[in-house]
Amino acid sequence: MSTFVIVHGAWSGGWAWGAVARALRAAGHEAFTPTLTGLGERVHLASPEIDLDTHIMDVVNVLRFEALASVVLVGHSYGGMVITGVAERVPERIRRLVYLDAFVPRDGESVEAIVGPEMAGTVIEAGAAHGDGWRVPFLGEPIDRERVTAMPLAPMRQTIVVRDALASRLPRSFVHFTAKPPGDPQGPVIARVAAGLQAEGGWEYHEVAFGHSPQFAVPQEVARLLLAWA
Repeated sequence: MSTFVIVHGAWSGGWAWGAVARALRAAGHEAFTPTLTGLGERVHLASPEIDLDTHIMDVVNVLRFEALASVVLVGHSYGGMVITGVAERVPERIRRLVYLDAFVPRDGESVEAIVGPEMAGTVIEAGAAHGDGWRVPFLGEPIDRERVTAMPLAPMRQTIVVRDALASRLPRSFVHFTAKPPGDPQGPVIARVAAGLQAEGGWEYHEVAFGHSPQFAVPQEVARLLLAWA
């Protein structure tokens, strides 16, 4: 039996990965889908003080208080920032990091730096116009209008520290979802991340013909993908 901890992306929540988690449990494994502070069912805790460190500690505390070890830690999209920070803090609890179409930050990088000035500017402007300057409404057509929540802005602007020697030796897998529709703003960003990792080497790299968020349309297939690391 393996233990999977799946960290959702921006504007989302653990609810988005419920079907994938159920499929993993049906296959005989443990699966946790924590919701980051200020999002999903924890939206009532949203505040300008939430930052990337808050979200990292959300997941660190799941690992600690659930007494989890040898974890396959999965991050989707913005969740890649979070799992990178978790690995810096508790590398001894992690067996593998899996990045699903996710941001992979280097030391001193932020989401803002990874996505580039044009997309970052759009997000910041949306926060100023519609989110009191500290949160950002979803900028596309939401899959689930009832459960998509505004994303705090500070976690996307905060830089990360990536220096732990033990964390740097953890096995890492990156899965690039290549079937995004034309015009998807995530497409060029994730393609740049994927190309950089391929050039860097040292990663287990895969390409799968999914859109950016396949956990909604094909959760069973996403679970089968993750079972490769069980």
